[in-house]
Amino acid sequence: MNLIEESYNRLFPQDDFSYDSAMEYNRRLSKFNANISLHRNRIKVNMNLQWKGIDDEIKIGLIQHLLLKLFKKRNHTENITLYHNFVKQIPLLTEKTEADPHLLQSFKRINENYFGNAMQQPNLKWGQAATRKLAHYNFHDDTVVVSSIFQDAQLEILDFLMYHELLHKHFKFEHNNGRSSYHNKTFRSAERLYPNYKDVEKEITNIIRKKRRKRSFF
Repeated sequence: MNLIEESYNRLFPQDDFSYDSAMEYNRRLSKFNANISLHRNRIKVNMNLQWKGIDDEIKIGLIQHLLLKLFKKRNHTENITLYHNFVKQIPLLTEKTEADPHLLQSFKRINENYFGNAMQQPNLKWGQAATRKLAHYNFHDDTVVVSSIFQDAQLEILDFLMYHELLHKHFKFEHNNGRSSYHNKTFRSAERLYPNYKDVEKEITNIIRKKRRKRSFF
């Protein structure tokens, strides 16, 4: 089966598939990642090697998800639902290989205080000294990454960033009408349960400003 052509035909049944296509599995992409490109008349999909043993119906959903991005369209299929449900389960399949000691202590505090120690530990690591993307949770490799500008921050600051990202792991995401929603009302309500929520946000803003001023000075 040509998975790209099959995915296209199910996604756009009213259109003829008039493209050449190619699919490649490789280790260059991060875990459970994939991308798509269109050059002239050739659609190519690259998938991380971990996708190779996954059921074709789930891979069709992934390819359809990529096709919608490629052609900037919205649509929904049962296969896309299968794909998104699979992504939500990836953390259970991912080997835990990284746990920075400082971040691990933060995770343990948040897990005990807000999740009743029921949260499975993700990978935990410091990222670049970013002032825009302060922290993020990657569903594809079950990893919380925190900007290294917070390595010396107060514990309540670091713990808030950890709490925010673990909420993503806990609530996952909603997918409607071709869009994924990560910060819905339930998420925002839970986020505000963090003590001194507004004060912590202000302090984070101050840390970012100081870091940017320091960079401008040098």
